[in-house]
Amino acid sequence: MNATQPQAPIYWCEIESPVGTLLLAGSARALTHVHFQAGPHALQPCAAWRRAAAPFAEVTAQLAEYFAGTRQVFRLPLAPQGTPFQLSVWQALRQIPYGETLSYGELARRLGSHSGARAVGLANGANPLPLIVPCHRVIGADGSLTGFGGGLYIKRALLALEGAACVRDLFSAADMAIGDAVRASGS
Repeated sequence: MNATQPQAPIYWCEIESPVGTLLLAGSARALTHVHFQAGPHALQPCAAWRRAAAPFAEVTAQLAEYFAGTRQVFRLPLAPQGTPFQLSVWQALRQIPYGETLSYGELARRLGSHSGARAVGLANGANPLPLIVPCHRVIGADGSLTGFGGGLYIKRALLALEGAACVRDLFSAADMAIGDAVRASGS
């Protein structure tokens, strides 16, 4: 007879950041989600999730350091859920250094697939831990900023905060000032 193991409770909280409200979710042991709450696709916590900020004290502190420009690598226990391929892409994303960018095609090549840019893009788009697993550092082959779940203006702001040199993007000079404002706020 098999006894079903009770699942660990999932906690959640929302925090304010220079790029808007972020929803954090996870167990008491590991972070499973970071979600940008601005825009039409805000994440509604599941009814079974418990609202509590305490499990996210270290996440919140490290995000504050990141936005202040004093943290370049997150050191947090993570537990993303995905396919083996998605997990391999998300692990590869964590190897892209702060302030650097990589194309979808190059990331696919690093994973051993010379024609897998689209598959990498889909896995990148399914990343449940943006910011922490830095999917914003992946750009188009021509240097353009392409898809980002939080919106391209947030992707641009994050890359500007990190000092990344993008070859070409889709924004006007006025829109680029958003990244400068995030960097200048230091919070």
